[in-house]
Amino acid sequence: MRKNVYYKTDRGQRLGHGRHALKASREVIHVTKGDTVRIMRGDDKGKEGKVLQVYPKTGRIKCDGINIVKKHRKARTADETSGIIEMPAPFHASNAMLIDSKTGKPTRVKTRIDTDGTKERVGVKSGEVIRRSR
Repeated sequence: MRKNVYYKTDRGQRLGHGRHALKASREVIHVTKGDTVRIMRGDDKGKEGKVLQVYPKTGRIKCDGINIVKKHRKARTADETSGIIEMPAPFHASNAMLIDSKTGKPTRVKTRIDTDGTKERVGVKSGEVIRRSR
């Protein structure tokens, strides 16, 4: 007669690995919703816009008036009309630079922990604190 043998799984070391780890991972993005950014690469190079949405899983952002694409939309209700609408599409956050509030020019951002323990963003060129506009 065969004896059933149960092996203890190595579950404690495996947490955070495998197919769910990719879903749970986030990219660090230097801009937040409401910031004004200037586009440094691509077709819209040189344009400025306000960040509408941030996608932390993919590292992309959506800005007002930048990377406009045409979308064919079907009417969902009787009073809606079908047609081609223009909407902003997300693009990678590395193609945008944050606008410094003091100088009005694009700048790199570093973080600094304030005396009361809060984390704040600082423009590299001017050294001025850039407030989060949420």
